[in-house]
Amino acid sequence: MGRWKNGAQCAVMLTFDVDAETLWLAGDLTNLDKPGLLSIGTYGARVAVPLILDLLKENDLKATFFVPGWTAETHADLIGVIHAMGHEIGHHGYLHEEPTTLSADEEEEVMRKGLAALQAVTGGRPAGYRSPAWEFSTNTLQLLQKYQFSYSSNMMSHFIPWQHAETGIIELPVQWLLDDAPFFLFRPNGPSRPIQPAATAYQAWSEEFRGIYRFGGLFNLTMHPQLTGRPGRLLMLQQLIDYIRGFPDVWFATGSEIADYWRTSGENDNQGGMLDV
Repeated sequence: MGRWKNGAQCAVMLTFDVDAETLWLAGDLTNLDKPGLLSIGTYGARVAVPLILDLLKENDLKATFFVPGWTAETHADLIGVIHAMGHEIGHHGYLHEEPTTLSADEEEEVMRKGLAALQAVTGGRPAGYRSPAWEFSTNTLQLLQKYQFSYSSNMMSHFIPWQHAETGIIELPVQWLLDDAPFFLFRPNGPSRPIQPAATAYQAWSEEFRGIYRFGGLFNLTMHPQLTGRPGRLLMLQQLIDYIRGFPDVWFATGSEIADYWRTSGENDNQGGMLDV
């Protein structure tokens, strides 16, 4: 029997950071006068997200979409569709600002603006928070507690969840290896990295899934629609889903489902990430 719901050996969390144009704005609206650059993000919202929603529907899967407030305001109809289809919406800043670049007051204002934008679309408060670039300031956890978040998905110190002792917030860990950006993100201006074939990401992700499955952990895959939502890469994502489903006792779940289960399952006894595997 595994540690997960109904004795599952491994939990799988498919997440999409719907940065849209905010990835290229990154807290600076001066790039609004660069339509060519912004069109990369526009593709993510207008083309990739609908394709991803179709793929998820075909596979009868629910995912977690982390959405900046600006994206929710600019593409409100799209975010409304994601919510109406039963997927989870999480907080992802306002204009993709990294908290470590903000003062304490600025960080709280970003938190409030993002919450207001998401609530205007969904009518409810998000349970989960993912920081742009997974950056935390010394104030972030306290803000998450103040604004009543259930979980964070930002830290890399384990592949099994834990609870932050000082706040009670559940951490659903991430890793750059399980992010599409190191494989696919290309910046046309400034330092960048070569674009990798989809097969390279598939190899890395399937290998890591096999290892996480062996130890009964959480496979938390971070994707960006404007990156993974390219046609060939969506075929790779389908291949990965098929591969994962070839293993017995795998639980696909949203972030809030995983955090709620972890909080009440009896596994959550470590308060800091040092769980036995």
